[in-house]
Amino acid sequence: MRVLIAGAGPTGLTLAVDLARRGVDVRVVDKAAEFFAGSRGDGLQPRTLEVFDDLGVLEAVLDAGITMPPPIRAHVAGEFVGEHVMFEPQEPTPDVPYPNGCMLGQSRTEEILRERLAGFGVRVELGTELTGFRQDDDGVDVVLDDAERMRVDYLVGADGGRSFVRKSLGIPFEGTTDESIRMLLGDVAADGLDHDFAHWFGLTPDPRDGIVLTPLSGGEQFQFAAPLVGDPSLAGLQALLDRFSGGMDIRLHDLSWSTVWRPNTRLAERFRDGRVFLAGDAAHTHPPTGGQGLNTGVQDAVNLGWKLAAEQHLDTYEAERLPVAASVLGLSTATLKKYTDGNPEAFRRGTEFHQLGISYAGGPLARDSRAEPGRVVAGDRAPDGPVDEKTRLFDLFRGPHWTTLAFGCPAPGEEHAHRIDGLALEIYDVTPGTIVRVRPDGYIGSIS
Repeated sequence: MRVLIAGAGPTGLTLAVDLARRGVDVRVVDKAAEFFAGSRGDGLQPRTLEVFDDLGVLEAVLDAGITMPPPIRAHVAGEFVGEHVMFEPQEPTPDVPYPNGCMLGQSRTEEILRERLAGFGVRVELGTELTGFRQDDDGVDVVLDDAERMRVDYLVGADGGRSFVRKSLGIPFEGTTDESIRMLLGDVAADGLDHDFAHWFGLTPDPRDGIVLTPLSGGEQFQFAAPLVGDPSLAGLQALLDRFSGGMDIRLHDLSWSTVWRPNTRLAERFRDGRVFLAGDAAHTHPPTGGQGLNTGVQDAVNLGWKLAAEQHLDTYEAERLPVAASVLGLSTATLKKYTDGNPEAFRRGTEFHQLGISYAGGPLARDSRAEPGRVVAGDRAPDGPVDEKTRLFDLFRGPHWTTLAFGCPAPGEEHAHRIDGLALEIYDVTPGTIVRVRPDGYIGSIS
């Protein structure tokens, strides 16, 4: 089977790694002439870290990133007024091993995924643009750079908010673009700021009227977010900081990446058209509030990957992921409204942002035959838990297979089937004799 992925961002790369490790002939193309260099989506949520554990890149991500969100030091009119945290750090538990997420610039995340993909013999083809495609019942004929022609079994558009694939299919991209809000985002170094903290400067406590600088790992740079006022250059940004900081002696330098952002909140009407699929920003675009966009795209990829590889349950991709994307968009939009309303709690984030509670319960692949289901039901994320002194459930799940857990009873005579005793019964809230089948993407398929 051959799959072409258009777009080499986090979504396309995650999908490519998942397919490549399953032995699928996958090709990844991107029209960009060079790899993206910048922080952009720098917040990796706990559920994304679990996916990266399964894909074999977690250690590299944690080594490169910041695993505890730094406190935010707030200054109003040049005066320090206190510290606050975006969310309270949590201790790992047997069922949630990565409770705090990780901060890592998007370009470094993509680099780690590319390195993993190269280990399977697949390399991203830069400067290669998808310029046309036509599908029939048996495959998709694609055109690259208006010259090369090839036939694939499936095409995945992970080509961003301006997706050529989505537009070519004529799929509506419903939502709004708010032209009244424009922000300048980017990466810059700063002399005079403690890199162990994030910093917010404003003339008043109103979160709408200030500049925030958040430390990036691997150097001295900060990611900044500021209202777009005046010249979007280093000099313009320095003038903005001087104004909001009350003239504090902070010197900015080495502006390495910047972009002008406006709220563009949209959701594709459907995520599949025959043998062509949409994933990531091609299917849904989010405001950056809450750090949900990149993470939702990663979840799209792992939901789609195992289904494509098996050529099964393909209709369930949209049925499972579109409602999730709509829900996450609602969360991001509500958080943005807190900023625009001047809510002083706009910086706060709860566990609802971690994506651990996302469930496909009640969906087409969730089967729970128990008369009285417990706390954990079919369709939920499969929790971690101890198996013995050296092994945990995530170790059993890791890889492209289904896993069968036999709680307190002999395991069936099949590959990747295991008897599970002890604390895991309590975590899963099951009785001895219960059989749980865990999907390749880490969600529970059935409980009986």
